[in-house]
Amino acid sequence: MGTARPTSINEIGDVEARLLERHYIGDRALATAIFLALKLDKPLFIEGEAGVGKTEAAKVMAEVLDARLIRLQCYEGIDLAHAVYEWNYPRQLLHIRLLDETQDRRAAEREIFSPEFLLRRPLLDAIDNDDAVPPVLLIDEIDRSDEEFEAFLLELLSDFQVSIPELGTIKAKRPPFVVITSNRTREVHDALKRRCLYHWIDYPNLEKEVEIVRARAPEAADGLAREVAALVQGLRGMDLYKVPGVAETLDWARSLAALGATRIDSSLVDATLGAALKYQEDLERVREKVPAMVEKARGA
Repeated sequence: MGTARPTSINEIGDVEARLLERHYIGDRALATAIFLALKLDKPLFIEGEAGVGKTEAAKVMAEVLDARLIRLQCYEGIDLAHAVYEWNYPRQLLHIRLLDETQDRRAAEREIFSPEFLLRRPLLDAIDNDDAVPPVLLIDEIDRSDEEFEAFLLELLSDFQVSIPELGTIKAKRPPFVVITSNRTREVHDALKRRCLYHWIDYPNLEKEVEIVRARAPEAADGLAREVAALVQGLRGMDLYKVPGVAETLDWARSLAALGATRIDSSLVDATLGAALKYQEDLERVREKVPAMVEKARGA
């Protein structure tokens, strides 16, 4: 079941170049996974710690493909009414009340269960699309949903179709490019992963993180970008409740740049720690070590 993809993406290097053009600093392995997912029409399952760029990868790929991004944010208890469709009951009731008593009630019932009264949620929107380029469907943080929702996704990703009892089966003419992300707060069922190509995004090393900061937070001076990245690298080596991701590195660099800093010092770092750390226990644990951390980061 082929889909129309940009002819400019003919090899892995094209994916790398398009990502870089949009200031997304990935690596060859991610570009390979994306390229194969496009060529094989397979969903791409991206796993990694929070804040390493999983969601951003899907957003950038929508730009690369010049496609619409449809995002489904998962959460505990998500159901079909929020993910696929539901009927617009208030509008249906209003329509029934406005019917003339002489009208055929059975015909009226058929009328209110028509597409006109259907509220399309992200999964149905992605399956039943008439876009010139198939959309990018981002199923974000699948690990926050429950096993029942995972089971539904198995069917959807196998056949790219949705069954609505009142309307029948709606099958995708051109399937979306699916990206599923997980922070690995729980294990996702193997059956779902088997339907996808898999990629793990790890925390970047120092040089790559500096490159990311310079690309995504250009307002930060070069020296500041390196020192902030070095600070975060140091924090990731500590026993913290929640270590900062790349998103926090960028927030920290932007915060310091907004204060006019071109280099770090202990007072600035102490005042802005909340850009990187989100738990009081972590703030208290780190604050006493700030002077030593700053000295080490300035020498990085």
